[in-house]
Order: sequence, then C-alpha cells, then structure tokens
Amino acid sequence: MNGSARDRILVTNDGSEHSLPMVRYVSSILDPDRFEVVLFHVVTRFPESFIDLEKGIPAYHYEIVSVETWTKQQEKAIRESMEKAEAILMDAGFPKEAITLRIEDRKIGTARDIAAESQNGYKALVVGRRGLSDLKDFMLGSVAEHIMGLVSIPVWIVGGESLSRNVLACLDASEGSMLALTHLGDVLDTSKDFEITLFHAVPSFHSLRNFMREVFSSKGDKATFEKIHAELDKAAGFMEPSFDKARAALISRGVDPARIHQKIARGESNTAQTIMEEAEKGEYDTILVGRRGLSKVEEFVMGRVSNRVIHMAKDRTVWVVC
Repeated sequence: MNGSARDRILVTNDGSEHSLPMVRYVSSILDPDRFEVVLFHVVTRFPESFIDLEKGIPAYHYEIVSVETWTKQQEKAIRESMEKAEAILMDAGFPKEAITLRIEDRKIGTARDIAAESQNGYKALVVGRRGLSDLKDFMLGSVAEHIMGLVSIPVWIVGGESLSRNVLACLDASEGSMLALTHLGDVLDTSKDFEITLFHAVPSFHSLRNFMREVFSSKGDKATFEKIHAELDKAAGFMEPSFDKARAALISRGVDPARIHQKIARGESNTAQTIMEEAEKGEYDTILVGRRGLSKVEEFVMGRVSNRVIHMAKDRTVWVVC
C-alpha cells in the first residue's frame, strides 16, 4: 500500500473449527493490499462449572487441577486456531504484517469486551453464527445479538461455509440503505467477480391487496380500491432514484457496472420473508441490510426487519450497517 495506513477489520475467533470458514469468507471479500485483519479472542479463564473458583470459595479448591488442565487445553486450542486462521489469510495474499493476533482476558463480558474493542477504529466487526457445540451455537447467537445493540460499526454475521460471490443488497429510500451501500463499496475487493443485486421488497403487497378487496365491496369503494391499487403499483417506481444513486456509488468505488443488477419483489409475505425467499432463489451467500432510517419509526421498522433476517438466514452471511 505504498506505506499508507490500512483499514482494519475486527474478526472474532472463539477457537473452534467454525471460526476458520469465517476467516475464509473474510479473505474472499477483502483486498489484501488494503486491509489489516485483527483476529480477536476473549479468554474465559474458567469454565462456567468452575466459576465459583474466581470467588475464592474453599469448597471448590479441590477442583483446581481440573481447572488448570481445562485452561491449558483452551489456550492451546485458541493458539492453534489463530495460527490456522493466519495461514488462511496469508494463503489469500495477506502479508504477515497485515495480520494481528489478539488474545485478551475477559474484563466485563464477551459481548461487551468485543464491542469495546470495535470502537478502536475498525471498518467492520465480524462474528460467527456457530461455535464449539449446539449450546455454544445458542450462546454465540446470543452474543451476536447482544453485540448488535452495543456497536456503532457494521457487523458481519457469518453463516455457512461458502465464499462470498453473490450479494443481495436490500434497499429502501432511507439513509441507512445508502450507508450500507457505501460500506459495501468501500470494502469489496473489486478485482474479484462479485455479482451485486440491488433489491427492494414491497412489504406485504399481495396481502394488502386481498385485504382491500374484502373491505371495499361497493361500486364507490371499488373505485377507491382501484386508485389505491394504482398508487401501490406506482410505489415501486419511487425506488428508481435510490437504485440510480446506489449504482453510482458502487461504480464510483470501482465495481463493474455489468455486475450490478436490480430487482423489486412484490412478496406475499412480510419484508424479511420476501428477502429470504429471494436469497434462497438467487443463491445469494451475502445479504446486506441497513438499520438506520430517516425517522425513529423507520429505524424501528428497519431494525425489526434486519433482526428477522439475521435469525432466518442460518446458512448465509448477513451484514448489518447501523
């Protein structure tokens, strides 16, 4: 990078094998000449079953040998995982000096410690969806959800084992959508063959029409319904300026115009379900959503949509731009 500072990405690592596909995903997104990857692990020195040892309860002192053994096993596992992750990044072209391994003792709690570190000038925080076991998966999901309320930078929640090639960028007319698109353009390695679809889901379009048909039955009511029907059809056209602005933002950041597509879906389900149906049909491995709206009401609605997408997209990666 000719001596210029690299942008940094914070990647959590819990020491499990599931951390490695997450690192491979990150390596498929980023330009190794532009970014530094910080692999970050928060150490819990004692398993939950021995947590009372930290409180100095004498009755549990006989377990100290088991605790020390467990601790050493954990330290070995995280070191090995970090080294494997580093090798994956180096194989993808990242120089060793662009990879930082950070192992920190827990201070407040896993989510809060990660969130605190994320405030130190990172472009994005990457967390995994799966952990060491089914219980760990549940706990990691809770950590990821907790983190969403604590951080102010984009969060990538990585699921599945595929590399990123197809991105479904969900748009509406809000500020949050454009922030999300700007982030996407800023971090993608444009030398790679990404396909990006700008996508807008018209919420509950079909259901609303059916409701209107049932409510409006008289001739005068039907005229009103037809007018509303026409307005709903016209609403899709309001997205054109947003699509044009998003396309221009991506092109200005080096994305090939031929690889940018757009689509409006008039789904029969709620917005999150419509997004997921499109993601499955189009085999998108990455879903991009925003959380910030032009108003508090919009922000609330967008937050609900992104939360639903996170929970539904179990084998995909969701980027949430706050």
